[in-house]
Amino acid sequence: MQRYIDESAAFLKDRGFGEPEVGIILGTGLGKILEEVEIQSEMSYNHIPNFPTATVEFHHGKLIFGTLSGKKVILMQGRFHVYEGYTLRDVTFPVRVMHALGVKKLLVSNAAGAVNLDFKKGEIMLIDDHINLQGGSPLAFRGVEKMGERFVDMSAPYDRDMNMLLEKIASENDINLHKGVYASVVGPQLETRAEYRYLKIIGADAVGMSTVPEVIVANHLNLPVAAVSVLTDECDPDNLQPVNIQEIITMANKAEPEMITLFSELIKQL
Repeated sequence: MQRYIDESAAFLKDRGFGEPEVGIILGTGLGKILEEVEIQSEMSYNHIPNFPTATVEFHHGKLIFGTLSGKKVILMQGRFHVYEGYTLRDVTFPVRVMHALGVKKLLVSNAAGAVNLDFKKGEIMLIDDHINLQGGSPLAFRGVEKMGERFVDMSAPYDRDMNMLLEKIASENDINLHKGVYASVVGPQLETRAEYRYLKIIGADAVGMSTVPEVIVANHLNLPVAAVSVLTDECDPDNLQPVNIQEIITMANKAEPEMITLFSELIKQL
């Protein structure tokens, strides 16, 4: 696996992906931050050796390198999911490549459903902890110990310093930033009423289909990570409406300016 990572990183370095300081993974409907980036290089995933290819119609498939808030950044415009048929190693491969290129911090965004009914759609949640319900681990493969500690400590998977900074930035900019626990499921089907009740019982505040594998690998690489969910729907099992993907994307777009403020200001202060 290390050979594939090195091949991908060398290919990107040769094509202008210089020395990024911060990696950013953009979730559903959160692409407008690119308007704030002074882009220097970009590459479609299907042109990068060993990279998976995004198959979700509203996930673009590009790696972008440029400057944001005075720092060199590399952005994933579109991510990979287990529900697309990929393994957890495939899903997290780009995190390993970004680390090989030199990123020192990782920021992750996603769209999620609000299980905590005190949280409303269109609001934002800072992920403080997570529950892995994807049925596997991106570290469960032979030879993982050659790439880092096999038994990775997850007592504090999200970087406390970056989380505190994000809370401070939210307060200074009148952004209503919730804090909570994100549960990651396989999907692609949405949850049943009974599943939403179960998620609430086990302590989840929001649910989605990504992020946790990437965070596990970031911790394996000792790469500090912070993650934010845009809450796109309210998961009330007693008043559950059929899913509307277009409304989910609309809600992600609504919260996007606040996401851009959080990430841009955080990067400025790192």
